[in-house]
Amino acid sequence: MEGAAMGYHPVSIGIIGMGHVGPHAANSLILQGIADEILVCDSNEDKLRAEVQDLNDSTVFAPHRAVVVNCHTDYEKLAHCDVIINASGQVTLSAVSRTGELFKSVDDARLFTGRIAAAGFTGFYVNVTNPCDVVAREIHRLSGLPSSHVIGTGTCLDSARLRTVIALKTRLAPESIQAYMVGEHGNSQIAAWSSVSIAGKLLSELADNPRFALDGAEAESLARKGGYIAYHGKQCTEYAIANAATRIVRAIVHDEKVVLAASVELNGEYGQQGLFTSVPCIIGKDGVEEVLEIDMNDAEHQGFADSCDVIRTNFEKLAPFSVESSRQVPVVLPRHEGDDRNLD
Repeated sequence: MEGAAMGYHPVSIGIIGMGHVGPHAANSLILQGIADEILVCDSNEDKLRAEVQDLNDSTVFAPHRAVVVNCHTDYEKLAHCDVIINASGQVTLSAVSRTGELFKSVDDARLFTGRIAAAGFTGFYVNVTNPCDVVAREIHRLSGLPSSHVIGTGTCLDSARLRTVIALKTRLAPESIQAYMVGEHGNSQIAAWSSVSIAGKLLSELADNPRFALDGAEAESLARKGGYIAYHGKQCTEYAIANAATRIVRAIVHDEKVVLAASVELNGEYGQQGLFTSVPCIIGKDGVEEVLEIDMNDAEHQGFADSCDVIRTNFEKLAPFSVESSRQVPVVLPRHEGDDRNLD
């Protein structure tokens, strides 16, 4: 209609934590043209100011204009965001395992989740912070959001690593391979070999062809340990995991209905209940739109169940903390039993 204004809804993304992953996620959102506005939070004022300057300078080269806003620790300012990426934490604590950050990461989530909820947030969380499954569950618990609105990156990256390993062995493009790591985003995750397929044929059906003969145990180990190779050389992982988070954000804001492995709440699927863990799921404008149950053999089912038990054990280590306490400012955190960090 002549003279009618075109409807426009700017895409606003929040990022909490601007250490290694947060800035790369912001840059990926900018360069892919996904976000119009990025609100960033971090307790380190100097680092945050530097990143905001650098990222705003970078937007000149982006597909379209985006604005990066310094919110420091004013978490309530993120309440209007469409999606919030949680990249807070202290990566040096994960030198031994992804659960090394457990208490620090959960405390960080407890500092902001209730405050943002009280400010009226109704969007989506994409959690990167490790241990991813435990932190995603705690964000869900404190946020009051439907479970479909909280998604952990989980084994999204580990599944990409598995596809990469298979692609290198078979000399195929990773896009031609369907393969998933499932369970904990940690050492107990497993490869769901029974469902790995190429061009609609299961990998097991192609075993007679030398091109598709590979050492499953070796490939699974490489997929599981890829993050530690990166950490060993530079004391962090940053590019790939930032792009995994960005991929999930893109699926939500563009309603892609894409199937990704991600950490989501299970309510009976795979015989599991009341925990966040990674399985293939459909992600679109409503967040997690459907959990897909892929075929697994008995050994894989048992490995997946054991992995879920690891997640439950870690969650049970957390000190009790009420939703009401998370919404009081300042937030007063309880001390976790077994946490030997010097908090004084």
